[in-house]
Amino acid sequence: MTEAGDELRSWLFRSLMFEAEAETFRQAGVRIGLDDGSVEENLLHETLAPFSIAVRNEALRMSRLYAVIYCFEVSVRDLIRSRMGDSDAAWWESTRVPRKVRDTAASRQKDAESNSWLEGQSRDVLGFVDFGGLTDIIVNNWADFEDLIPSQHWLKQRLDELERARNYIAHNRMLTPAEFARLEMYVGDWNRQVGL
Repeated sequence: MTEAGDELRSWLFRSLMFEAEAETFRQAGVRIGLDDGSVEENLLHETLAPFSIAVRNEALRMSRLYAVIYCFEVSVRDLIRSRMGDSDAAWWESTRVPRKVRDTAASRQKDAESNSWLEGQSRDVLGFVDFGGLTDIIVNNWADFEDLIPSQHWLKQRLDELERARNYIAHNRMLTPAEFARLEMYVGDWNRQVGL
């Protein structure tokens, strides 16, 4: 190997070693390298600065709910994938998924892939299923979920409430403190039931 190659290899090795050691320091509370948190906070502040303080405060309160709903929705999809995929690799294309749910998701996916300027995730067809469709999949395959979820009524009630709230949040409507508490309670109930 040439001298330049040796230097490059040595530099890469030292960099990797530094990264490994830096993580140990970070976990101990020592700040090493760029602070991503403060950069994100500054960018958020710059982006929100033109808006009134009242609107910014509402947005920040609602962002907490968005995070809760996002995590909940992802966990429901992950649970479905896990339970359905464990018993049948081709579950999506089978009668285990109601035809209406499959067709709606396929249509939304096709629209996202062909007509959108957004480049978000579009490969996961389950990501195009709304809460009602997720409920339908679980109910249609109740034997795969009945050990985790108390009843179909319980499931439908929670997901219906959470879907309504999700739609309010998605359309930038402010929820009341009581609604915040109810959503957090429902998500907490779900997490306890499915073992999160």
